[in-house]
Amino acid sequence: MTMLRAQRRTATPTGPGHCPTIETPRLILRPHRLDDADAIATSLGDFAVARMLTRVPVPYDRQDGLDWLNITTSGLKPDWSFAITLDGVHVGVASIELRHGLWHLGYWLNRFYWGRGLMTEAVDAALERFFRHMPSVEIASGAFTDNPASLRLLENRGCRIVGVTDVYSRARNIMTPLIEMRLNQADFAARRLVQA
Repeated sequence: MTMLRAQRRTATPTGPGHCPTIETPRLILRPHRLDDADAIATSLGDFAVARMLTRVPVPYDRQDGLDWLNITTSGLKPDWSFAITLDGVHVGVASIELRHGLWHLGYWLNRFYWGRGLMTEAVDAALERFFRHMPSVEIASGAFTDNPASLRLLENRGCRIVGVTDVYSRARNIMTPLIEMRLNQADFAARRLVQA
């Protein structure tokens, strides 16, 4: 029994811990709740948003949102999936998910909130907190080639391009070129020096 306790205490953590709540100057990033389903369905029901994501079906309805939230809020996965809220309103998602042994950054924002720098603020806060917990991890991300705003956001966070691949977009129902990117803590920290 003592041997098992010693092994448990020395085990290396496999994830960053529970998804925290983070306050930024304008936003609150918090763990999702089941009552976010309507806001998610409204945002992802907009083809302008859904078409920039790989795994979102069209049409997207409240039940799709609930199905995703049931998995996200179960606590069974090590992922961080933040509800991005502005003045208490759910306006988007920023997530860092473990998929196939690699951490992936993903995000989307309700179209009516585009162009205000909100996603930059949310992604910076999520990455900064994540790297505090997981400093040696490399994060994968990417954006479709026809999404220059997302590509700029990733490049400005310090992401470097590692390739281009065709992936299936459920919303578009076609293979679509995706620019694949990677980010480590050093490159993320260095972006502040460049921006200062």
